Amino acid sequence: MLPHLLMLRSLQDCLKRVMKRTFAFLLIAAATMAWSLPATAQPENKSIGENSREARKASKQYQKAAKKAARKQQKQMKKYQKAQRKAAKKQQRGH
Repeated sequence: MLPHLLMLRSLQDCLKRVMKRTFAFLLIAAATMAWSLPATAQPENKSIGENSREARKASKQYQKAAKKAARKQQKQMKKYQKAQRKAAKKQQRGH
């Protein structure tokens, strides 16, 4: 064979080895990065204590919202009753 063909062939072999090593390195790097990322799609295993704590917290929030709605309704009811009394008083004066 001619010397430049031998040099070309050895250069191709060298490039193949470098490409294989680069591919292997990139594959390992990608696997490492994927392994280190947290799996957000999977639900966390929570203990019973944490679930009951969350249930108490949700219950407390619900009670707070219900109390607020009841106060608002009472306030509206008082306002309506006051308007009714005022209207009745006004009607008595007119007659």
